[in-house]
Amino acid sequence: MQTSEMLRKICMRNLVRKYCRGLTAERKVQLQQKVVTSAVFSGKKEGYLESLSQPFLETRLRENDLNPKVLQLIRGENIKYVTPVVKYDRNGFKARERLLVLTQSSAYVVEMAKIKQKIEYSTLKGISTSNLSDGIVVIHVPEDKQQKGDVILQCEHVFETVTKLCILANKQSLVKVVKGSLRFRVGSGKEGTMVFTVGPEPQVFKDKTGQLTVV
Repeated sequence: MQTSEMLRKICMRNLVRKYCRGLTAERKVQLQQKVVTSAVFSGKKEGYLESLSQPFLETRLRENDLNPKVLQLIRGENIKYVTPVVKYDRNGFKARERLLVLTQSSAYVVEMAKIKQKIEYSTLKGISTSNLSDGIVVIHVPEDKQQKGDVILQCEHVFETVTKLCILANKQSLVKVVKGSLRFRVGSGKEGTMVFTVGPEPQVFKDKTGQLTVV
């Protein structure tokens, strides 16, 4: 009985070793990223189980898709990931199409040929998303003169984007999946509230109380 158990373990170990050796570098990266996604979202956010079968892309847009002026402004930094996002203004919550550019050291919110906001990973205070199926991500930044306030984004590939961001920033522990509502910094010592709720169709709007409501 003991011999049979030992042989089973040895066989399993050999199979695992063979599998690992046969993995491509790309596949290894995928698995490493999915492990982080699991640690952050498993059992916490709707849509996580459905995302398991969807491989992460290296990037949603290539470096050549960026405006040359933007490339010149961030030259010297290794661009790791670019994805289209919708950014919501911190005051009126107007939706604006932007790009989120993640380099080795910083996150950039880009409008065509302009860099609207730069967040160095070393200063990043947190990343928040809801437990529902929306793609809202809030990047929390320090309260200083260089930052206008926290960044409110809506991402189509939320699991992929948050995973890439927290890995590059090395701040997996700072990702929070919240229920009901969250507070974000508007700037100049002011705070705003975002409310998450369930409804017949997805929408994001400013309600009568001035709060940002995500359905």
